[in-house]
Amino acid sequence: MAAKLKRPPIARLLVAQSLMLAVVSVLGMLAAGMGGGASALTGSAVALLPNAYFVWRAFRYQGARHTQDIVKGFYRAEAGKFGLTVALFTLVFVAVPPSNPAFFFGAYVATLLVHWLGPWLLRRQSHT
Repeated sequence: MAAKLKRPPIARLLVAQSLMLAVVSVLGMLAAGMGGGASALTGSAVALLPNAYFVWRAFRYQGARHTQDIVKGFYRAEAGKFGLTVALFTLVFVAVPPSNPAFFFGAYVATLLVHWLGPWLLRRQSHT
């Protein structure tokens, strides 16, 4: 019987990014009203949604037998993430231009910087 492989705890990273979305939205609303909060919310969502897509697509295969599938999956996931990011930026600036671009881009960058917490959030508990 084969041992079950453990997936990396990527959900923690997505939860941290979701918390960042909530925090920057509230801060934007407190600092600049509903327009600032909406700008921060859309900026953070433009960062979060492509990352969630990447996680969904990239970690579908595991194990030595699936090495080629893993590599192809990462390339496809990254290409999809890039395409989705471009599409979301286009959609936001055409359909609902942010009333406060500073909050939009600030929230976008803050949500992306949550990745720096990745090594800490993805660390597995030692059982020794």
